[in-house]
Amino acid sequence: MNLFQKNEFKETPFLPVSPEEVPPRPPSFPKKPSPKICGSNYPLSIVFIVVNEFCERFSYYGMKAVLTLYFLYFLHWSEDTSTSVYHAFSSLCYFTPILGAAIADSWLGKFKTIIYLSLVYVLGHVIKSMGALPILGGQMLHTVLSMVGLSLIALGTGGIKPCVAAFGGDQFEEKHAEERTRYFSVFYLSINAGSLISTFVTPMLRGDVQCFGKDCYALAFGVPGLLMVIALVVFAMGSKIYRKPPPEGNIVTQVVKCIWFAISNRFKNRSADIPKREHWLDWAAEKYPRQLIMDVKALTRVLFLYIPLPMFWALLDQQGSRWTLQATRMNGNLGFFVLQPDQMQVLNPFLVLIFIPLFDLVIYRLVSKCGINFTSLRKMAVGMILACLAFAVAATVEIKINEMAPPQPDSQEIFLQVLNLADNEVEVTVLGDENNSLLAESIKSFQKMPHYSRLHLKTKSQNFHFQLKYHNLSVYTEHSVEEKKWYTLIIREDGKSISSMMVKDEENKTTNGMTAMRFVNTLHEEISISLGTDSSLRVEEDYGVSAYRSVQRGEYPAVPCRTKNEDFSLNLGLLDFGAAYLFVITNSTSQGPQAWKMEYIPANKMSIAWQLPQYALVTAGEVMFSVTGLEFSYSQAPSSMKSVLQAAWLLTVAVGNIIVLIVAQFSSLVQWAEFILFSCLLLVVCLIFSIMGHYYVPIKPEDIQGSADKQIPKIQGNMINLETKKTKL
Repeated sequence: MNLFQKNEFKETPFLPVSPEEVPPRPPSFPKKPSPKICGSNYPLSIVFIVVNEFCERFSYYGMKAVLTLYFLYFLHWSEDTSTSVYHAFSSLCYFTPILGAAIADSWLGKFKTIIYLSLVYVLGHVIKSMGALPILGGQMLHTVLSMVGLSLIALGTGGIKPCVAAFGGDQFEEKHAEERTRYFSVFYLSINAGSLISTFVTPMLRGDVQCFGKDCYALAFGVPGLLMVIALVVFAMGSKIYRKPPPEGNIVTQVVKCIWFAISNRFKNRSADIPKREHWLDWAAEKYPRQLIMDVKALTRVLFLYIPLPMFWALLDQQGSRWTLQATRMNGNLGFFVLQPDQMQVLNPFLVLIFIPLFDLVIYRLVSKCGINFTSLRKMAVGMILACLAFAVAATVEIKINEMAPPQPDSQEIFLQVLNLADNEVEVTVLGDENNSLLAESIKSFQKMPHYSRLHLKTKSQNFHFQLKYHNLSVYTEHSVEEKKWYTLIIREDGKSISSMMVKDEENKTTNGMTAMRFVNTLHEEISISLGTDSSLRVEEDYGVSAYRSVQRGEYPAVPCRTKNEDFSLNLGLLDFGAAYLFVITNSTSQGPQAWKMEYIPANKMSIAWQLPQYALVTAGEVMFSVTGLEFSYSQAPSSMKSVLQAAWLLTVAVGNIIVLIVAQFSSLVQWAEFILFSCLLLVVCLIFSIMGHYYVPIKPEDIQGSADKQIPKIQGNMINLETKKTKL
């Protein structure tokens, strides 16, 4: 079946004419002989189109794979804001196809629309990559450039989306319908291949390459931009051998005008003297031809079934937002390979390529042999149920992650740990405002504390008195603390006595599944530590404490360091996912400076492999829902309505992303509860959809064509009593 039929009707203004008249078809474009591939019936031009689609999908999905983490860790937005903007961008990408289709059908034609909007696409990538350069302005400029770039990318990718596949179908002659069907299979394969490779590669470009001491988001956005340039060049190279159909008029506009005229005409003629008509669309008969009205009737039957569909997309598209954020709190070490959090998205296109033949060749056939009538609507309902189960599994994983995570201080609470860097044991007593003992423990020299101690405050901020007993000395000191914070009390030698300093730790989380570290320098000279290609961390002398620095998970056996007088290296060992480390640099041995290591925030314990079941369930649901839904929709709509149906299908994806945006901004639920909420909402929608599907009677396309003369009553006699829009001949 050709899913991209030409429009059969163009609106012709008239002052009312007999509805039997049908406007003539627009002239077909000149048939230009096209060179074939190796003597086959496949035109050579489709090679350029398929390569273009592969590069464009690489560009889009590669950029999108790292987008949520870019918002979270480069622009420093909250998780809710990052999720909302991610889905707002996704939604915009599925609204703009309507604009692209209108431009192509009514004005420029498919070829010029693809060329011009691809230039916009490339410009968006350039601006987006510039917004990811840390040296270019501040956060405000980065945000503005990112939003402008994303807007242009949404216009480009959405605008060319309805044009490229249809333009490829135009390259075939009508007598080569079988080859055209196989072309669409190859075209779909190129989409998934581009998505699969880019989703795996771009997170590596982000995490494995350091730019200005941080994750290289500029490179992760720049490489997809380069692929889009290649896509544009390859597509333009085939210009001379393409068959380029001229614009034939926008069927979407015709459908909207027909529906609007029927509604307004019915509203204007509410008199009881005017006989009722069998269908509300019959009120468009004064202006529009019968066949168009019958086609719109068939279309509205399918569109009615589309009403519940956005909720499925609301769940499916969270793989790139909420599920990626969940992966940042998991351990990506699989033993044979280490996965970055945003690389888990590669499972979706990979499983799609496996599940489509598995379902078509095995599962559906087994179900059919069991005597079960597994209709298209039932497949879609089962796909919804699988997505519900996927989010139930995601909620379970989220609960387990929270159980393994370190506790968080509540209001009027702090977490305190004591680090004894003196050469002997120190007894530490924490005294409250009334000199009552809140904490008392004896801490050995360089003892690794197993956990933070929880202390309660009387107000949001409070002064604590500390009594330190060292040998025969008692030292009293006072430090101020604030609620909901983490603190480390560092005890150090001060001549023959001891002193202490209170250091505020970062919040009890690390970023992007990476590892965080800080250094305490006990040497008498400043140290410069090189942790990346373009970064160095300076730690002041005499118990100076560095800022936090995040690095990739991995082994660090020899980190280059430099003082004013010498160069040396430190063995930091394995720095694991999500952990936070404190390194104390000492010079107590003859081997030179050494790093004493303490892990005070434990590494992520739950393996990222636990996300595999939820990805498998949601991908199986996608195959049953999306592929089956498109096949069913096209089989139920007349040939002239295929482009309208494509636009409507993409609109359901856009609305689904808007649902996620609204929930993320206003629900204020903990993450596992939000997953349960989405699962329950889709379950309710699935029940509604099942009821709607139960009462839906499938029809054959030829029935639509054959009933055109039977169902619309002829409008005879004097029509002076009907108020219609006046149009000029």
